[in-house]
This record gives sequence, structure tokens and C-alpha cells, in this order.
Amino acid sequence: MKLHNLKPAEGSTHKEKRLGRGEASGKGGTSTKGNKGAQSHASHKIKVGHEGGQMPIQRRVPKRGFKNPDRVEYRVFNLGQVEQLAEKYAISEFSLENLYVNGLISRTDKVKILANGEIKSKLSFKVNALSEKAKAAIEAAGGSVEIVK
Repeated sequence: MKLHNLKPAEGSTHKEKRLGRGEASGKGGTSTKGNKGAQSHASHKIKVGHEGGQMPIQRRVPKRGFKNPDRVEYRVFNLGQVEQLAEKYAISEFSLENLYVNGLISRTDKVKILANGEIKSKLSFKVNALSEKAKAAIEAAGGSVEIVK
């Protein structure tokens, strides 16, 4: 094998259609676009969402609901989950840094603790939010709570 006899695989290359390059090309004149009309002109384009005069779908479908721009999304942990995670990852402080290092949350997540389940171990919490029942249960178990903004 030498450089001068290398060829692409059979059928892998196609000859480009050269439109509008004279009558001898077979694609000259109107360049396969037909005679006259918007579609034959260079500046023709259809706007996004245009449905040929039919009422567009974004106008046919009614508006529904409301998206609150001030909504805060929390990554929720229940007390039962907290107990299991503390044992599994040997965590004594349930903080955003510890959760991130162990791959339980992403860097931008906010964490909220809810009171579903029980907590027996003494843990300190540094989280963004928690429920009143969860706070009471943590303090009853001897733990401490700190709200981080």
C-alpha cells in the first residue's frame, strides 16, 4: 500500500450536486426550485412555528397554571434517612460540606430536614432549613442545630 493508490471505501463518498452552474449541468436555470414564487428566491425562509396559516399550536392550546419565580427548591432529608447516612458515611456533623464531599448533594443544593422517622444519635446540623418537629427531635436526642443561609 502506498499513498498514491489510497482510495476511500466504495460508496462512502458522493458527488456533490452543483446547482445553478449552467444548462449543461442538468441543474441550471431555476436550480430545481421551479418557476417564480417565494420558495424560488434566495431570501425565502419560514418563521419558526409557522403552520401554513393554520392557527399555531402555541395559540390553540390554552394557558394553564403559574410558575412562582421566588420558589426555593430544597434537597429534603428525613430524620430516618439522616440516621442511616450518619452510620454509612461516619458523619458526626450533618453539614452541606460533608454531604457534598460524600456525593449526596450538588454544590448549589439547599438542604432541608423533615421529621419523618426517628433520630437516636447525637448529631450537629448545619443546614438551610428544617421543620419545627425535626428541630425538637434533634434537640431531644442531644444534637445541635444551626441554620445556614
